[in-house]
Amino acid sequence: MKIKYIVYTLLILGIGAFVAYRISENKSEKAKNENNGGGKKQPINVSGKVLKPQEFADNLSLSGSLEANEQIDIRSEVSGIVESINFKEGSSVTKGQILFKVNDMELRAQLAQVKTAQNLSSENERRAKLLLQKEAISQEEYDIASADFLSAKAQAQLIQAQLAKATVRAPFSGKIGLRYISQGTYVTPTTLIAKLVNTNQLKITFSIPEKYASQMKVNNTLSFTVAGSKEVFTAKIYAIEPEIEVATRTLKLRAIAQNYEGKLLPGTFANVTLPLEKRTDALLVPTEALIPIQNGKKIFVVENGQAKEIIVETGARTDKDILITSGLKAGDTVLTSGVMTLKDGSPVKVKLQK
Repeated sequence: MKIKYIVYTLLILGIGAFVAYRISENKSEKAKNENNGGGKKQPINVSGKVLKPQEFADNLSLSGSLEANEQIDIRSEVSGIVESINFKEGSSVTKGQILFKVNDMELRAQLAQVKTAQNLSSENERRAKLLLQKEAISQEEYDIASADFLSAKAQAQLIQAQLAKATVRAPFSGKIGLRYISQGTYVTPTTLIAKLVNTNQLKITFSIPEKYASQMKVNNTLSFTVAGSKEVFTAKIYAIEPEIEVATRTLKLRAIAQNYEGKLLPGTFANVTLPLEKRTDALLVPTEALIPIQNGKKIFVVENGQAKEIIVETGARTDKDILITSGLKAGDTVLTSGVMTLKDGSPVKVKLQK
């Protein structure tokens, strides 16, 4: 038992001696650091860039979609059997060209019947007018004869209008698509015959953030590209929505592009480059200097040998730089490397970039 107590005592003494040694070493190391550096942290080596105003052609990169300038579904306004089809699928048609005709024999028969009744009521109205002048009939009797004539005339006009609808013409020039009927098909106003599209011009619809709304003007020119082609096309803004969309905080615009060679197709996705006002006092920083945070973005600048955290607002960006719209001023030294390890107030040693 005495040996056991002796062993425990030696262990306790050994641990106590080790703890005392570590405390003494820590105090010596702290005193050494204080003698060498006065208690200051060693500065962190970073790269920096002095901001200078420069000219910048600010552009917005947006997504848009191409739409046909004019596009409709061809349908018949009257029901009946298709008597003839006067177009070829995928062909170009001109405004006023007959596309197809619906059998109108029944309507023509109705028109002949109504015309006969119109002629009779016209003659009755003429006779009643003569009798009224001789005071042989009352004014009421003449009014009835006149009303019968006007009613018959209106009936004839109605059937004539229906007869005109039996012949369907192209409302504008364009290219007609696939045909969904055959000759002899019974069609109604709900039956789709084909689609007619005018692709000589194409509309581009896109939206911009509301903060750029004041810079948008009708007749401004933009450029765009489409998938599968490296060619850059141009378009001109011709209409701007009069209000901001509340849900997205964006403004919708529409531009029109010429498509004489037929290289552009409706429904295509477009990458739009919209030029904004050219700035002569733009402040650009390298993209690697920008640090995303929960409530926005921040940048570190140098102030009295220390890193200072600045919350900034940004605009458009290029391949290497990003436009700072708020938070910085000309002459600030922005830290561009090693920024992820910095904290507000960290001592830094800056190597300026040319």
